[in-house]
Amino acid sequence: MAANDRASRLLELHKNPKLLTVVNVWDVISAKAVAGVPGTEALATASHSIAASRGYEDGENIPVDEMIEEVRRIAAATDLPVTADLEGGYSNAPETVRKAIGAGVVGANIEDQMKPIAEATAQVEAIMKAAAAEGVPDFVLNARTDAFARAGDRPQDEVLADAVERGKAYLEAGAPVIFVPGLLSDEQVVTLTDAFGPQRLTVVGIPGIPSQERLTELGVARISFGPLSQRVALTALAELVESVHAGGGIPANTRPLN
Repeated sequence: MAANDRASRLLELHKNPKLLTVVNVWDVISAKAVAGVPGTEALATASHSIAASRGYEDGENIPVDEMIEEVRRIAAATDLPVTADLEGGYSNAPETVRKAIGAGVVGANIEDQMKPIAEATAQVEAIMKAAAAEGVPDFVLNARTDAFARAGDRPQDEVLADAVERGKAYLEAGAPVIFVPGLLSDEQVVTLTDAFGPQRLTVVGIPGIPSQERLTELGVARISFGPLSQRVALTALAELVESVHAGGGIPANTRPLN
């Protein structure tokens, strides 16, 4: 399937009133495990998890070419459309997206890192132009605003207003969906979906956010899980070690490798 056909498929999954659920992956074997579960329609990488698996701290400490190489391996391991978490773009977001498209990716998360809104909006526009120039005009930029992620002690109403303003600006600049990570309340999700429109908001599945059923009712496009999926996997590994140390062994429900 051509790159823009995969991008169009990914875009359709976001526009569908059915909530798109993506459990983030970080290497080929995790990608194959997730892709092999019935109901999986797309894959999303987690930058934090990829960096951790290669021994780097989160926050663009991994060299961009190492990140792109891992993304390339993941994309090559599946026929599903793949969207990549590319942090803030590693100092040159349009070029990083261009490299990611060359690696087989048809969507990406790019953080605004709370840059001045004019600068962040121009970056969104430049990314979409770069994608179109690479033959992928339907590239699914999941334009992330860090309004909540970097809120600190600011009043929640101010933070929400920032998220709305930035999200609307990024939509106008060409981003098809807006990612607002944070522990969002039902009321905050309502405000965001009212501001952006249906199937325009993506959220992260932090425990305590509204249920998937409620998110679907509110017109949320997508829910992902960032590094939490790797944390779940490593918890299972640690629990196995504890069991072995106590005289136990492999759980009876362990699945074979793909």
